[in-house]
Amino acid sequence: MKNSKLILVTLSIVGLLATSCDPSVESPGSEDVSQVTYLPKITLDGDVNTVLPCDTETYSDPGAIAEAGGTEIELFTSISGTYYGGTTVDGADIYSVSYSAYNDDGIPATAFREVVWEPCNGDLVTSIAGVYTCSSLVRSPGYATADIGPIIIKDLGNGIYGISDAIGGWYEHEYGYGPDYSAKGLTIVANDIAANDFTLNNTTSTLPWGGTITLSEFTVDAAAGTISVTSEWPAYGYTWKYTLTQI
Repeated sequence: MKNSKLILVTLSIVGLLATSCDPSVESPGSEDVSQVTYLPKITLDGDVNTVLPCDTETYSDPGAIAEAGGTEIELFTSISGTYYGGTTVDGADIYSVSYSAYNDDGIPATAFREVVWEPCNGDLVTSIAGVYTCSSLVRSPGYATADIGPIIIKDLGNGIYGISDAIGGWYEHEYGYGPDYSAKGLTIVANDIAANDFTLNNTTSTLPWGGTITLSEFTVDAAAGTISVTSEWPAYGYTWKYTLTQI
């Protein structure tokens, strides 16, 4: 019996040795070869937040450098205007410049720059462009508030002006929801500013809840530096009356 056990153990050892020498049998961990991956890194040139004077004529982005493991890699850049759209920094708006890059394993890196191009304040006789605060605002039904903003009015050319938020910043600034909740896209045609002769482009449908916003009043007081506006949202029965005061 002892001899049988000894023979069995001996055969097991021989079999193990034979298997370990067989090149067709992979050793444990033979495929677990470690590889180093270098994470991508983006370094911005210039300031993260840039404010341009209103009389700026052109803007050239300082760019950024993307690298992985000390080697420069391809950098992708995109630009979007917050209120007036566009894919280049061109005229008054708040722009988001985004940079992205990927390493060899497809791992991404992103970085951002904000560029604020302020409009020059008009004299409210020949131009209504400018930066405004909503010095008073009443929503009916609802409540009253004051001193929220900023609201931008941009000169789009040919006597046409675009307002960044047709409801005075109610959801964007008062509620703090951000620019995705501003009523963008509404324009005003200034036929004769001094005579308060305006043609109102009466619809915009950029609010997430749908429906259209209409302007029913737009009156300039050049001496006071204010614009009185009334806008309506018939789908929900809301009316906003507000005063814009140049900053």
